[in-house]
Amino acid sequence: MQRFKRAGSAMTAGALLTLAVCGLPAAGEATAVSAQGAHIGSAAVSARGEASAPKRCRTAALSAHLGRQDPGAGNVYAPLVLTNTSAQTCWVYGFVGLVMFDGNGDALRTRVRRESVRPQRVVLKPNASAHARLHWVMVETGAEKRCPTSARLMIIPPDEVAHLEIPFTARACDDGRIDVRPLAPGAHP
Repeated sequence: MQRFKRAGSAMTAGALLTLAVCGLPAAGEATAVSAQGAHIGSAAVSARGEASAPKRCRTAALSAHLGRQDPGAGNVYAPLVLTNTSAQTCWVYGFVGLVMFDGNGDALRTRVRRESVRPQRVVLKPNASAHARLHWVMVETGAEKRCPTSARLMIIPPDEVAHLEIPFTARACDDGRIDVRPLAPGAHP
């Protein structure tokens, strides 16, 4: 039994030495890691010197805005940016939920279609951002006669119930379809 305790202590010392040698990412830097593993730069060090993993970003720790829209040939692409506004490092993983509202506050039909891109865990230091690329069509399709214009967008961060809202003036045709990619590091693609 004593042999296992020593091995554990050696592993902890080795992990701390690795942290010291490798260094942590620069302040405000987002770090991507796969769902299967952890990135050494994402570990936070407690007051006792022990490494502890950051927790999932809660809605209250995030702000949202829409980046520059890139329209062309009836299609629009834009990054939806989530920023960590807390003083703690946290992570996001997966897809956001979306609901469009008109100028009267009524919900518009919103069909969120997830693109088949593998999600990755994105570690956000304070003030760092992650983005999800959105795509919608602004030209009527099929039997559509008109596409309603939205005024606001409700954003539900991954694995959350609480939401954020931002201004969002868009004509999402194809029955309110918005294609979304999983969150990725940075404020823009």
